[in-house]
Amino acid sequence: MAIKMGRPEADGLGDVVRALSEWQYDGAPVQLHPGDVGWFWQFGAERTAQATRTWSRAGEVLAVGLLDGAELLRLAFAPEAFRDEEVAQQVAEDVSAPERGVFLEGKVSVEAPMGALVQDLLFKDGWESGEPWTLLRRDLGAPVPDPGVHVEVIGPEQAHEWAAALRASFDGSTFSEERWHAMAAGAPYVNARCLLARDEQGEAVAAVTVWSAGEGKPGLIEPMGAPGTPPSRLRQSDHDRRGARTPGAGFVQRGRGHAELQRRRRRHLPVGRPRAVARKAGPVPRRFLRLAVWGRGVASDREAGLGEAAVDQRPVPPGRSSPRAGA
Repeated sequence: MAIKMGRPEADGLGDVVRALSEWQYDGAPVQLHPGDVGWFWQFGAERTAQATRTWSRAGEVLAVGLLDGAELLRLAFAPEAFRDEEVAQQVAEDVSAPERGVFLEGKVSVEAPMGALVQDLLFKDGWESGEPWTLLRRDLGAPVPDPGVHVEVIGPEQAHEWAAALRASFDGSTFSEERWHAMAAGAPYVNARCLLARDEQGEAVAAVTVWSAGEGKPGLIEPMGAPGTPPSRLRQSDHDRRGARTPGAGFVQRGRGHAELQRRRRRHLPVGRPRAVARKAGPVPRRFLRLAVWGRGVASDREAGLGEAAVDQRPVPPGRSSPRAGA
């Protein structure tokens, strides 16, 4: 039976979120998470629905895409559809043809999970490797050490303070208390918590949202901000604490040489290790396939410090305060 692309109505987003939650499991390639949809929900249910694409067979959703801005589509696939030729072919065709209603003309990117058949088809169709990014992860099977600061779960009464801490973490951020309330009203936030860390004087020093896909499933931290801390210091101190700067770790660093380089942290339970892929120049319109890349030149994940944590590091696109939309 034919694969059909669709756009859910706002009241159908709950079904999409449930499907994404079911597709998350230990050992699965990192892909679009319910928390990604939840973070986007700050713009409201209608806009989130407009940014969502589904691919279905006989009414069963087998793939989901979220447009994080007009030029980037993040994808997720049901486990049984990961190497499904019909699904992959339809997705590849839809993202490659502007008239299909996914992308407009111009430079665009698709963030596809490692090992998905759609990657092979996109490469055959002339897509090129895009900006690689690095994940850090942490297995939460063991107790987490005391961070040494007061951490509280915030509710609507503290939304203004959480929003202010996030704005102070990213240059040019426009996140507001109103956006927090919109995000918290979304279906994914049922299993999420916003945390605020305070110093000894009671001042907010970090803001974070933790998204769950269900018990025993990989979770997601998006966003994480620390007001007043230079991005370079954040990167170094975090790696030092997690052991990722051990000699030979070979973590991919993206030195850009400009101060506005920001970092987003995206933490998962264990996932597979994809290969490194370099970006090449291409003709206009340029189309890029974004691939995750782990540390290279190491004998094992544990030696690289990858058994402990994983973080998403990407440069800030022009005109944004962070690599993701909405900060």
